[in-house]
Amino acid sequence: MSVVSSVLVPYASYLRVYEPLAAFAEPERSHWTRYASRTDLPTAQDELRRSLADLVPTPPVPVPVRESGDAFIAVVDGGICVCPWRTRMRGWLAMGELEGLFPATVLDAVLPPVVRSQAAADHERWAERNPDARPWIRTAVWHVPVRWFVLFDDEEREYVAGTDGGCRPLLRYRTPMVQARRRLARALRTLRETVSEGPLTEGLVGVGRWLEEFHPRAMVELDYGGLVHALKEEQLAGDRSAADVAEGIAALRSGDGDAAGAAYGRLADRWRAVRDLQSSN
Repeated sequence: MSVVSSVLVPYASYLRVYEPLAAFAEPERSHWTRYASRTDLPTAQDELRRSLADLVPTPPVPVPVRESGDAFIAVVDGGICVCPWRTRMRGWLAMGELEGLFPATVLDAVLPPVVRSQAAADHERWAERNPDARPWIRTAVWHVPVRWFVLFDDEEREYVAGTDGGCRPLLRYRTPMVQARRRLARALRTLRETVSEGPLTEGLVGVGRWLEEFHPRAMVELDYGGLVHALKEEQLAGDRSAADVAEGIAALRSGDGDAAGAAYGRLADRWRAVRDLQSSN
């Protein structure tokens, strides 16, 4: 779990890549093969609890001392696909984002400067030894970035309502890597032909570069994660953000600016309401 999502839990969403076993070199491939056969595989909630436990000591431990050997497992077309947690790497990457999220006084209280300085030094040494490392999981807090929805189709949406028995609701999308890359490329082409370069275009370029690092038979997943706790059930059931993004891009492609504006307006209103909850906490 990254530092950012640890501090602001549980209201985080996740973009994950699950790669087939063939994508991993030995001995890691054998490790994941054995790991996937377990009957007690940890869940996202287990990952969250472990990250929170590291924040309890004084001083807190923002980045695990050792890299996690855990992963999320999915079966895709009969084959095992793996999404390594890589909590240590993600923690380091998140350290660089903290100053933009918290006032200095709050940040110093949560993670003292000496702790952050030591973590940064550790990361620098590690990065020199692992220049090609990249995370399989991206995290966002209090929202789902618009650029993530570009990768998915509304028909890939999976929603499961919560139950009185304690099962939490679930809202996620899953798509083959080849589809995610195709949709991103088409959306990027449309944006560049119809609007000025901006944050969405830049964000898509970044996501595209990240996806290119993975196996072509991988699966991409967008998980609302802890955001399901921030939204009412009717909001989750009615959330068709991927459809709104696709409609907006299609409208731009056909030259219908009004329809594109309407789709973006629905999307902006939905996520503005969620971000407003952050200010009230």
